Amino acid sequence: MAHENVLVMSNIEKRFGGVHALKGVHFDLRKGEVHILMGENGAGKSTLMKILDGLYKADEGTVEIDGEQVVVDSPLHARALGVSMIHQELSMCENMTIAENIFRGEEMGTYGFVNFKQMYKQAQQILDDMHLNLDAHTKVGDLSIAQQQMVEIAGAVSHNAKIVIMDEPTSSLTEVEIKELFKIVANLKAAGTGIIYISHRMNETFEIGDRITIMRDGTYIDTLNVAETTEDKIIEMMVGRAIAEVYEGERAEGGEVILDVQNFTNKKLKNCSFQLRRGEILGFSGLVGAGRTELMRAIFALDKLDSGTMTLFGKPVSFKTVQDAIDAGIGMVPEDRRGCGLVLGHSVGTNLTITVLKKFIKGISVNKKIENEIIEEYRHKLSIKTSGPDQACGNLSGGNQQKVVISKWLASEPKILILDEPTRGIDVGAKHEIYQLMRKLVSEGVSILFISSDLPEIINMSSRVVVMHEGEIAKILDGAEEEFTQVKIMRYATGGE
Repeated sequence: MAHENVLVMSNIEKRFGGVHALKGVHFDLRKGEVHILMGENGAGKSTLMKILDGLYKADEGTVEIDGEQVVVDSPLHARALGVSMIHQELSMCENMTIAENIFRGEEMGTYGFVNFKQMYKQAQQILDDMHLNLDAHTKVGDLSIAQQQMVEIAGAVSHNAKIVIMDEPTSSLTEVEIKELFKIVANLKAAGTGIIYISHRMNETFEIGDRITIMRDGTYIDTLNVAETTEDKIIEMMVGRAIAEVYEGERAEGGEVILDVQNFTNKKLKNCSFQLRRGEILGFSGLVGAGRTELMRAIFALDKLDSGTMTLFGKPVSFKTVQDAIDAGIGMVPEDRRGCGLVLGHSVGTNLTITVLKKFIKGISVNKKIENEIIEEYRHKLSIKTSGPDQACGNLSGGNQQKVVISKWLASEPKILILDEPTRGIDVGAKHEIYQLMRKLVSEGVSILFISSDLPEIINMSSRVVVMHEGEIAKILDGAEEEFTQVKIMRYATGGE
């Protein structure tokens, strides 16, 4: 049976200066299918989609929509052609309402006057149809990141697009919200809409995908039917090598206690106590809102405490500022790497050395030799893919941005490193590199406080697991004494005994 293509992209080439980002890439999309697009960060997935959305122009190649060859000039032109893209980085106007964001640029009305009543009514209908418990009059700035993501999806759906591009749409959604999103995807499919779905999550691929196209280093590798492939085969094609065991390596046992946190309490935390040993990975698990990030923020002096004490290397400490924590040998890689971990407009070199300026700046004198040695050491050590140290961090892939954030803290030579969701939104190859780096660090005596919502990751990487529930430590599981299981962790995470 012949399939009807709504989109065919052929021999797409794209260069950015000296970087050959896309090399003769092919991609096609059928009506009413979910076509998963996978590859490591930097494989060229987002670049390919930005050409379809009119943000970039291809250097060579053709784009056909519904059998007609087109040159997409802008996102507005893309929308007119029936293409809607939901970006990984949200593009909402926070001072505008949900309805104004949904119909931004295409406000309803006649003779230059906006019919607000009609616009709000239709926006509310879209929200209700998507089972989003939101008021169309709410300002977007008052919504959570997950709610903003759902509003962005609502905006794309509202334009009756033939092609909807979803770039990592679930990276900031809860399990409940992901289920709602998948219902929306099923409805779009049933209506004949073609969906291009960029994701790093294998379970999503097998749950909602029809076909999968794999890219690597800017090239097209293959297109497969999801029902006829396996996770191992996809990973091998993505990284160009078989990863026999993503989590290979021994579980670190840890030595003497170096950090003792007792009864940390504030608005989000209730009497949290735990100890961290030298050279161990202490995992923190729990549901969204359990207080894991808040506990780390309190340790790092980002959040104030109402009560509680902390001992570091046997001495009582009380950090007034983040700089106090850094000076004491603690580094923190935040969950929101783009918002809190990097200065996106600045170069890789500037971001990488920002925590160690004292090493090469004396008064008004800058020792460029030492600065460049630091930059090159960590670019090489973490295999950061970049055109050079002057490339802006905002132009790097997600995995490479994460490596820059980690490098920034490694340059400060921390004794304790806090990693908050370090592998969120990055591909399996980059994850593997971060796991190897974590094992190397603990083998050198660094201790890691490791937050992750990925249970296999927590189970395979942690020496012990602290399970949190509603701001409290529900249980500390010791890998030496008992087996970690997803069921056991989830039981404590949901408030069970």
